[in-house]
Amino acid sequence: MRSYNRFVGKVALVTGAGMGIGAAVARALGAEGAAVGALDIDGSAAATVADEIARSGGRARAVVADISKAAEADRAVSLTVEEFGGLDLLVNNAGVVVYGQVPGFAEEDWDRVLDINLKGQFLMAKFAIPCIRQRGGGAIVNFSSVQALNSQREVAAYAASKGGVVSMTKTLALDHAPDRIRVNCVLPGSVRTPMLRRAAELAAGDTEQTIEEWGRVHPRGSVIEPEEVAAVVLFLLSDDASAVTGGAYVVDGGLSARVAL
Repeated sequence: MRSYNRFVGKVALVTGAGMGIGAAVARALGAEGAAVGALDIDGSAAATVADEIARSGGRARAVVADISKAAEADRAVSLTVEEFGGLDLLVNNAGVVVYGQVPGFAEEDWDRVLDINLKGQFLMAKFAIPCIRQRGGGAIVNFSSVQALNSQREVAAYAASKGGVVSMTKTLALDHAPDRIRVNCVLPGSVRTPMLRRAAELAAGDTEQTIEEWGRVHPRGSVIEPEEVAAVVLFLLSDDASAVTGGAYVVDGGLSARVAL
């Protein structure tokens, strides 16, 4: 039977926790007993989520950082450890997308996407892993995307970054299995987040209708809710997944299965 206090006594750090999937993961961890560092580059958004967790009886603190910068990633981990006494869990969720075809794609946009989506996960893991090791082990979940497997037009930088996450996850899992640190990644499809809404706003027509149309492309007939992704993340972080490491788990309502046909 599933336990709803799987993370009592655990400390988690969630990047991109100010909105969307990251906020859903942070809230879910707090509800199951974890002390949560809610990290976001937007301090107001991070504070809002941390306050929600605290008002619900949990423990959380907002952490403001640009994870693409080593000093800030290091500081984010240190602040969380100082606040809660250690670190057991890391969720590398923060990400951005910039659309465009390669010939006209600005070098600074390429660097921004790769720096946040891939380098940022590397930096967070770099500074978090020694702290997790000190606690006797733990778990990391990295965020990739179905676009690591089946892409679309005008997302070369985003797809490249997400493919890199899958490969990096496997290596981290192998390197740190002796440390009892499990490392997995999730590959969501279209999730109802501010990022998805911004993409829909770039399309012609009504934004909500566009999102509904994208949802119908998924075999289940609708886009995915952030809480549905969070449920998979919490499983991978929990002891329920004690034999699971080095994996890439698709959370896309059957989208990639349809593309493969």
